[in-house]
Amino acid sequence: MVRTEIDWTACELIERIPGKVSGRPIVRGTRILPDAIVDSYDLGESIDELHDGFPALSVAQIKRLIEFAHAQRGQPAR
Repeated sequence: MVRTEIDWTACELIERIPGKVSGRPIVRGTRILPDAIVDSYDLGESIDELHDGFPALSVAQIKRLIEFAHAQRGQPAR
């Protein structure tokens, strides 16, 4: 799998705060890296499994992160 960097700046769910998680993109109000969600999904985790692992996020937020990343990469979500 070739990994394309995602430009998260246009996603409404993402923020960057200097000094928080080294200024990396995180899901707003959390310390969760969106790449962790998308990468896990791409490796076969289901939405329900992701929600179990990241209960601070709603199913709708998880789906939005995946849809955004796949749109950025030019690939459909499964």
